[in-house]
Formats: sequence, structure tokens, C-alpha cells
Amino acid sequence: MRTRLIPAVIVSLALGSSNALAHAYLEQANPRVGSTVRSAPSQLTLTFSQNIEPSFSSADVRNSAGGRVDQGTSASGNIMFVNVGSLPPGTYKVHWHILSVDTHKTEGGFSFTIAK
Repeated sequence: MRTRLIPAVIVSLALGSSNALAHAYLEQANPRVGSTVRSAPSQLTLTFSQNIEPSFSSADVRNSAGGRVDQGTSASGNIMFVNVGSLPPGTYKVHWHILSVDTHKTEGGFSFTIAK
């Protein structure tokens, strides 16, 4: 009896851990996470590992004083677009939160700098 239980527990643990990996995560950002860019982007692009629900996903961008500088978001498939207009040199923090199509919520953040 005990020899049958051990393989069942191992299979159960393996299947359970795959569900934990099902959450969408940020695969790529433009500007890149932690980067310094020479010219200000007018739009940020965040690419996720899964398609996202646009109505329940967004991001905000804040300057070094904490002021919000983004002008709204849109999404298509697994890509979120964050409009920022014309940004002056400085460091910016991006905070995003998404609902993936598999109904898992994920959030995160990063910063980037626009050189003088």
C-alpha cells in the first residue's frame, strides 16, 4: 500500500507545481527594465508571457517626484501599450497589473532612465 502512495504523491506535487507557473509574467519591456535611453519614448511596450484582458489590465508611470506621467494604456494579445507623450530627462517608475486570460492576476514594476 505504501509503495503505491509514494508515486501518487510525487505525481500530485508535480501537477500542483505546474499551476503555480501558470501566471503571466513580464517577458520584455521597451524601454528595457533598468535601462538608460538617450531619447524619450512616446510609448512604452510591455510584453507578457500570456494574453491579457485589456479591460482589467493597466499600468502607470511616475516621475522621480511621484507624479503620474502616463496618458493611458491599451492592450492587444500579450502586449500592453502605455502612452507617455513627451517625457523630460529623468528616472521613471512603471507599475503594471494584469489579468491574464487564464484569470490569474499578476503585478510588478521596474524603472528606466532618460539621459540628459
